[in-house]
Amino acid sequence: MSTDQATGTGELQVDPALRAFVADELLTGLDITPEAFWATLAGLQQSFAGRISELLARRDELQQRIDVWHAENGVGDVDAYEAFLTEIGYLLPQAEASIDVSDVDPEIADVAGPQLVVPATVPRYALNAANARWGSLYDALYGTDVLPLDHELAPGYDERRGAQVIAEADRLLDESFPLESGSHADVTAYSVADGALAARTADGTTTLADPAQFAGHRAGKDDNPAAILLRRNGLHVEITIDPERRVGRQHHAGVSDVVLEAAVTTIVDLEDSVATVDGPDKVEAYRTWLGLMTGELVSEFRKGGETIERRVHGDREYTAADGSPLTLPGRSLLLVRNVGHHMTTNAVRTADGAEIGEGLLDALVAATAALYDLRGLGRYSNSRAGSVYIVKPKQHGPDEVALTVEIFEAVERALGLEPRTLKVGIMDEEKRTTVNLEACIAAAADRVIFVNTGFLDRTGDEIHTCFAAGPVVRKNDMKSTTWLQSYEDRNVDVALRAGFPGSAQIGKGMWAKPAAMAEMIETKGVHPQAGASTAWVPSPTAATLHALHYHRTDVKTRQRELAERPLTDRRRLLEVPVLSADALAALSVEDKRHELETNAQAILGYVVRWVGLGIGCSTVPDLEGVGLMEDRATLRISSQHIANWLHHGLVDEQTVRDTFARMAALVDEQNADEPGYRPMSKDPDGSESFQAALDLVFSGRAEPNGYTERALTTWRQKAKQSG
Repeated sequence: MSTDQATGTGELQVDPALRAFVADELLTGLDITPEAFWATLAGLQQSFAGRISELLARRDELQQRIDVWHAENGVGDVDAYEAFLTEIGYLLPQAEASIDVSDVDPEIADVAGPQLVVPATVPRYALNAANARWGSLYDALYGTDVLPLDHELAPGYDERRGAQVIAEADRLLDESFPLESGSHADVTAYSVADGALAARTADGTTTLADPAQFAGHRAGKDDNPAAILLRRNGLHVEITIDPERRVGRQHHAGVSDVVLEAAVTTIVDLEDSVATVDGPDKVEAYRTWLGLMTGELVSEFRKGGETIERRVHGDREYTAADGSPLTLPGRSLLLVRNVGHHMTTNAVRTADGAEIGEGLLDALVAATAALYDLRGLGRYSNSRAGSVYIVKPKQHGPDEVALTVEIFEAVERALGLEPRTLKVGIMDEEKRTTVNLEACIAAAADRVIFVNTGFLDRTGDEIHTCFAAGPVVRKNDMKSTTWLQSYEDRNVDVALRAGFPGSAQIGKGMWAKPAAMAEMIETKGVHPQAGASTAWVPSPTAATLHALHYHRTDVKTRQRELAERPLTDRRRLLEVPVLSADALAALSVEDKRHELETNAQAILGYVVRWVGLGIGCSTVPDLEGVGLMEDRATLRISSQHIANWLHHGLVDEQTVRDTFARMAALVDEQNADEPGYRPMSKDPDGSESFQAALDLVFSGRAEPNGYTERALTTWRQKAKQSG
């Protein structure tokens, strides 16, 4: 380790890879010296490490008291539970919050649409996400299960499939952008006349039923338009016209694609979807964020025997309906997710060898990299409003949100930024935040730019909080519990009352089946209907398809409607999801076996990639072979669930170990073709991945808040050391 002197604050021991990155990449275009950077970090550690420790200790104290109460009372009744939580300071008085946040980009404040979350450790994926602001509807329909496929596709382009796609695109255009007469399927040519769309059909020329939906065009050859630009509910759609292209030749009006404005915002993730356990890992993640802020990020990869180079897209130029120039962003507005307060990193240590707060490092690096954007030094602009959007997860209650605000204020002062440049997205994924959401919002009232529900982490925290109350319901049954629906509804209710519309996002969680796009189309429309201005999707293709839901639902109108309903009763959040006596008696041996196998297989399928391959988020096949998006949030649920049933005697230790051994063989089989994969079942005692899985379960009861990071990091570091 190298040592950098931080004047007046002692010494920091900095990993060589991180030290080089800061000096040779992060700061090269800025007027900040490495010495000043490390002095700032040392000052942050000195100022906030003690506060962080105190707040983490408060979490533990509250959990211990809740455990004792549940051990004595079981589930108890809601009145008694509410009184107890109020007495110990877990539950705070309700007081309506009101936000007053300025300089927020319209993608967050005004436009409702899909949101991507992408691991910062994979530049190719990050570029795909940044460029997913616009997505091909034709490609999304052609390559997914949204449209039924009744024949084997021909090599290259299959015209039968193409005809199917064209017909569905016409139907969707009729749904969102109806013509005054006839159908888009009848159009033989699109043109622009007197600032309006002109669509020629066999019956004559027609236009849009709502002329205001015409937003502009892009000129082509001989004054024919190369593209028609439409707009609905704030989202744009481009009808691309090129009869010389393969699809255009087949199309009845020469349309070669229908391109949707899709991933309006993207979270570049330094937390749940990455496996960063040391200095080199952190550099890999930070380098991606820096490259996105400068616009210089490049990824090269092999595809179809060719080397493909990917960069961030430029803006899109049109002529507006009134004849003026119109420029639309070509990239998703980028946010960055830091780690939670509970995380530390060995990439930087204090003089006495203690790991520093990883969130402090994340905040300083993220904001420093964003200076390239704020100062106009990058190739393209990210925030036109001059803000930096930092998502802060795993916060427990308003005191921890207030600490985040203080950290951001300190970073702003150190970097010479205007106050409140650093905005905060609050993940509503821990129970103490959920039940005190108004107070959490109030603690960041002039910085908060979203509250987002995270069902997966929230469920993990729910299990851990009520751990001592009894055995929890089966994992899939959590979706129908009282607390969960109340949680989703109340997050919207509180945000609406706090004034989020027009200033901040109200978000919903991830679609977890990347290959099941038909099912997503059928079901995920409930998110905008629930008043959410954004919801997470797992891929650019999913973002394109999910954008259709925001055409169908005018979120602004829906939010005004929902603002009239009564505030969801907070007491419903206190109903504990523990098996009733009757439900417990009805659980068969087969039920217990299946639940245990489901959880064990999910844990092993995820951990073997995280620990063995350093992949922080991936599609993991379940027991039935269905690919599911897995990250630390899903891992938290599965490990806490087994630990809970083990604690209450529904399963025993030997059965758990035997089940993991059986599931290891299945997971090995499912990953047999994965490059670099190291099987677990042949030598489970020597497999860091297998041992990490057992650690997660057998230490789950004692693990603070049921988090998985300690076990994952410990065993990943061992795996890296063993090669």
